[in-house]
Amino acid sequence: MATKISDIRELSAEELSTRLRELKQEALTLRLQQSTGQLENTARIKAIRREVARVNTVLTELRNK
Repeated sequence: MATKISDIRELSAEELSTRLRELKQEALTLRLQQSTGQLENTARIKAIRREVARVNTVLTELRNK
């Protein structure tokens, strides 16, 4: 389930960092599943990548304020 940018913007910098760590861990797990042929929902990789980008964008915006 993709998170909307408005929901991401409501999080604090600490929560965003935690979310980013979780997303990267999930991306790693999905890549491992894909390499072993166990991944069923390949579209999830793209969704995770986009959500990582959204979180990184908001973190950058917070740092530049």
